[in-house]
Amino acid sequence: MLRAVIFDFNGIIVDDEPIHFKLFQRVLGEEGITLTEKDYYARYLGFDDRGAFTAGYHENNRSLSESKLAELIARKAVYYQEAIRNHVTIFPGVKSLIADLAPRLPLAVASGALRDEIEAILSTAALLHPFTAIIAAEDVAQGKPEPEIFLKALERINAGRDQRDQINAADCLVIEDSKEGIKGARRAGMKCLAVTNSHPAQLLKDANAVVKSLTEVDLDFLESLYA
Repeated sequence: MLRAVIFDFNGIIVDDEPIHFKLFQRVLGEEGITLTEKDYYARYLGFDDRGAFTAGYHENNRSLSESKLAELIARKAVYYQEAIRNHVTIFPGVKSLIADLAPRLPLAVASGALRDEIEAILSTAALLHPFTAIIAAEDVAQGKPEPEIFLKALERINAGRDQRDQINAADCLVIEDSKEGIKGARRAGMKCLAVTNSHPAQLLKDANAVVKSLTEVDLDFLESLYA
């Protein structure tokens, strides 16, 4: 039975994956590391900043200290704020779906993005209020495809509920656009709806269902995944 919905952020709510690619490419380029668009979408999309920078250094046989990693993440965050200042695009169907779900189900965001980035964009789009919980990169030790971020979102949803009314992982649906996100959701024991905003459908086949756009989705559709 569907009792909660957890949204990914980048590539599901906000259309900013091309921005993230350009910024990873820029920061890594400043460090003498080349990142192509093909490599980003094949291997990096779905990682949080920590995972992406670590992969970039590892694939180029470069060591990366914790202090250097923190500096790279902070530098990209500054560039990101500059990039989105006058350019925030919410994917079609997102606002209507959230409006449909919010009166009936608890909603959460589980994202590898930084909390300030998530909250700034949701506030600008008037979408912050409907979410019971926001789990960001700072809240987890291991990003996707590990299940920690989704389990923590569920824990936060359940925090305000009576013990007899706790929601189980099997009753949660995750909405994702990446292979790593799908893996993390399934490892958490949750169902997953994938949207082809970033990858073609054949690469998202491990999800319970795949759609082209959230304009195709409403509460009845999501509940049908539990029939």
